[in-house]
Amino acid sequence: MEKPKTEIVIDAEDATVGRLASFAAKKSLQGNAVAIINSEKAKIIGTPSVTIEKYRARVRLGHGAQKGPIILRRPSEILRRAIRGMIEYKKGKGSEAFKRIRCYEGIPKLYENKETVTIPTKEAIKFITLEKLSRHLTGK
Repeated sequence: MEKPKTEIVIDAEDATVGRLASFAAKKSLQGNAVAIINSEKAKIIGTPSVTIEKYRARVRLGHGAQKGPIILRRPSEILRRAIRGMIEYKKGKGSEAFKRIRCYEGIPKLYENKETVTIPTKEAIKFITLEKLSRHLTGK
């Protein structure tokens, strides 16, 4: 694996998941290391009940005699999975790019005093944060 050009720290607070994921994927494909902090505060735009039901249906697919798909329920993993959908992760360049992406819940000590990039957000009336979605999926 090549050494990354630069490290980009993205603050996901109030960012839309799709826009954030495409930005992070693009920067990673360009050879940059990408760290996303506060991933639990990112928003999925849409009616919350519909979004929750969509994710619950995915979780139900993995139950019973059938093994998989494994649906991760932590906010950082939901975001990482969204980013994976925007990269050709099964091919060489995409695989390397996906390895350069890290998602964190909260702000780790390593990134406390670093300059962050914020993604322009679209104002939305109906949305759900990844933290609330995760709570609905885990039942807590």
